[in-house]
Amino acid sequence: MDFGRLITAMVTPFDANLQIDWDQVAKLMDYLIDEQASDSLVICGTTGESPTLKEEEKLKLFEFAVKHANGRCKIIAGTGSNDTEHTIHLSKEAEKLGVDALLLVAPYYNRPSQEGLYQHFKAVAEAVSVPCIIYNVPGRTGVNINVDTTIRLSHIPNIIATKDCADLDQLTQIAANAAPGFIVYSGEDSMTLPALSIGAYGIISVASHVIGKDMKNMINCYLQGDIREATQLHAKLHPVFKGLFECPHRVPSPAPVKFALNHKGIEVGGVRLPLINVTEEEGRFIASLFE
Repeated sequence: MDFGRLITAMVTPFDANLQIDWDQVAKLMDYLIDEQASDSLVICGTTGESPTLKEEEKLKLFEFAVKHANGRCKIIAGTGSNDTEHTIHLSKEAEKLGVDALLLVAPYYNRPSQEGLYQHFKAVAEAVSVPCIIYNVPGRTGVNINVDTTIRLSHIPNIIATKDCADLDQLTQIAANAAPGFIVYSGEDSMTLPALSIGAYGIISVASHVIGKDMKNMINCYLQGDIREATQLHAKLHPVFKGLFECPHRVPSPAPVKFALNHKGIEVGGVRLPLINVTEEEGRFIASLFE
């Protein structure tokens, strides 16, 4: 199953009371598929505020997304947690609802050993039949899924890819040594083009909410051998890549991209505590990225 080169880790639209706004979920999905060229959508990933979504909300979002996408793009359910038993439970429920794949973040806070990480992902993968994508984001979880562990996991039949936010050195080693057919996605927007150059397949992105069409164009230019145009697009997009995470001080995602969407007229509301919305100063900076 091909999940494409550009995958958007979708925000969860909220209303004024910070409850899921289902009309806006539908509109956002249409916008990401039709206008921003997303090949697949991650539902209830970190960008979707998974830590503050109830299980009932997640399951409703998975079901809604599968039905609303109606085959126009692949739906990847964020079902990972720091509890293997609960991850298996939620993954099985998501599979029943018809999602195309699972995104499984490394267990956070409890900081398992490399063997613990391997056994966690192996247990989840063996409990379901849908494809699984492991997610390495050390800055959020406090633990790195190292190269050797990722390569071991790549040999488990339905672990088909990794979303990795580590440096290019780690991505290079994984891309060169993983099992045949194993796919490497960068998890850092600013690394999209450099990651492609060392063997990554694509990007699981936040910035694609607002510059997805340009990102897809950059990817296609690189794949077609037009390196000059690809690098020029990278330079053009780089301020947005960086600005959405450093606006002008480092602001936890998805507050900046939610502001950017609202600024563009795509109403997605605010963020749930303990996250907070961007300040006026930060908002002015984000708006300036699109002038």
